[in-house]
Amino acid sequence: MAETPVATALIAEDEPLLAQALQSALRREWPALDIVATVGDGVQALGKALALRPALCFLDIRMPGLTGLEVAQALAEDWPEGHEPFPLLVFVTAHDEYALQAFEHAAVDYLLKPVERARLARCVARLRETLAARLGAAAPARALDDTLAQLRGLLAQAGPEKPAASPPPRLQVIQAGGSGSAVHFVPVQDVIYFEAADKYVRVITAEAEHLIRMPLKELLPQLDPGQFWQIHRGTIVQARCIKTAVRDESGKIHLSLRGRPEKLAASRLYAHLFKAF
Repeated sequence: MAETPVATALIAEDEPLLAQALQSALRREWPALDIVATVGDGVQALGKALALRPALCFLDIRMPGLTGLEVAQALAEDWPEGHEPFPLLVFVTAHDEYALQAFEHAAVDYLLKPVERARLARCVARLRETLAARLGAAAPARALDDTLAQLRGLLAQAGPEKPAASPPPRLQVIQAGGSGSAVHFVPVQDVIYFEAADKYVRVITAEAEHLIRMPLKELLPQLDPGQFWQIHRGTIVQARCIKTAVRDESGKIHLSLRGRPEKLAASRLYAHLFKAF
């Protein structure tokens, strides 16, 4: 196989011994690989990846701060346009429920702990072939499209937490705290969008704004996916309240709403929802 240009890699693994073992194994299988950072949590992984823009990211599925899937989602949303190609992603996990069909393609791969040398060798060969293919003019765009499609498939699965035995019932009414001891009952159909805000979620209607203490990822399964679309890792919008979707010069999609003056940004991970794009 022809040697590709020197590639850079980031390793995110919260167990130091496993991180060291993976780093040593990669150096043995791919001596020319430049490991530019090794971090121990998802927040550091996201920050370092955006700052260093490595060609490869080895992401532990279960990390403090952000999971590997959450890091990948944030990277897909925040990766700068027109710069280095989006990194190839390799998820590292001790749980084979993540060995999904989505991993059969080169844009996203996985390794099971403890990492076996033969499996790592196959992964390295696949990564090198994919990096070499990216030298073609249209390859980076295709690689990003492939990666986004695979990430959407992974995010549609149960995710890094234990899957629920059955889906929770659909919410009909949101109970939101108010001033003093008042509790506001907000019909879900009146909500234009939900937006994550630290430990809370903002519930936005045409007339008011409320706060609920519930992570967005817990709220999402309780909403009808045909009515409420996730358009960003921190935003869910009621589809019937979208008036227009406009792509700007940088390629970002902005939504104008019925009943609200502000515009919402849709990430590239969810651009497929807007068919014209």
